[in-house]
Amino acid sequence: MKPIQWDKVNESLESFKNKLDIDAIIDKYDELLEDLFLIRNPRFKFQPDYKKELEDFINEYKGDKQLEEAGEWFYFPWNKILVHYLPDDMHQEIRTARNKNIITEDEQEKFYNTTVGIAGLSVGSHGVLTLSMMGGSKTIKVSDMDVVSGSNLNRIRHDFTVIGRNKCDVAVEELYQINPYADVHSYNTGITDENIDEFMSGLDILVEELDNLEMKIKLRMKAKELGIPVIMATDNGDNVIVDIERYDLDKNTEIFNGAAGHLTLEEFRAIPPQEMPKLATKIAGPKVVVPRMLTSLLEVGKTLYSWPQLGDAATLSGVAIAYIIRRIALGEKIKSGKLEVNLDAIFDPDYHTKEATETRENIRENFLKTIGLEI
Repeated sequence: MKPIQWDKVNESLESFKNKLDIDAIIDKYDELLEDLFLIRNPRFKFQPDYKKELEDFINEYKGDKQLEEAGEWFYFPWNKILVHYLPDDMHQEIRTARNKNIITEDEQEKFYNTTVGIAGLSVGSHGVLTLSMMGGSKTIKVSDMDVVSGSNLNRIRHDFTVIGRNKCDVAVEELYQINPYADVHSYNTGITDENIDEFMSGLDILVEELDNLEMKIKLRMKAKELGIPVIMATDNGDNVIVDIERYDLDKNTEIFNGAAGHLTLEEFRAIPPQEMPKLATKIAGPKVVVPRMLTSLLEVGKTLYSWPQLGDAATLSGVAIAYIIRRIALGEKIKSGKLEVNLDAIFDPDYHTKEATETRENIRENFLKTIGLEI
């Protein structure tokens, strides 16, 4: 699943178009060049009379060619749209111009050249799209075997036209339309014992967002072996729990930063099914999971089909993922362990009152007793 690029050396643009089944052509190249001109000439921000300078810029750029033949054309076979893009370096320049100088030019290059793997594309879809939107990670590996369902759309940034389609395929299409020069590797059958080595090979950072506990452990074992840092963001009501495991700094780091104890794969496989909720709770963080999430978990399979998740938390997870990737990519200091991004603690004026704190703790204690977990 890749866009088809016009081979300008070996065929004419007209010939390229004639062999394609095109439903729409998008050519805003003159507007892109004007945007690029203004980026490179910021003095015109407050001097709107730049028509002559812009004409000179475009004429110098295109030389004796027609504007239609400048840059690159990409055809997206999944929607039959043909799009006219700036060349690779100019495309990256224009789409990251507003990052400066929150992200400097040198930092942007490091960020772009960091290879990231994202396993799981529910919450992970927000991470990978935010990452690409910010101009990060030209090379990306994405994995998910599941299809988009109607109930996913309360938290995944898609619409009902993609119901029944593989989550990985949908994400790949969006990534290429953001940046057709990207190098996206798709694993739309999920991570398996057969492809885990291939998926992990060459990664600088792993984002793990799977539901499968055994594969969560296997990916971390492989990350430890290869010295690859792992990021996991878990939506938590309206909030987010973030886990950062820096196997790149210390290969002796326990998986899940020790939240599950000294757990081996063999020990995991020996855990009886009725004990799995305890393990999942330990990994998630029983001291930080919000009360409504805890009480809802007890209703799964009774009054609820699955655990609750919200779009604001999934979106916030994507923000956290992209932020952490950038800091690690740039070699900046960042905390390890289990961390909260807690909107309730910031915006709820009663959150820190004694009554509210006691209520949360009582709900937490009752939940832990119900599942037989003592913390």
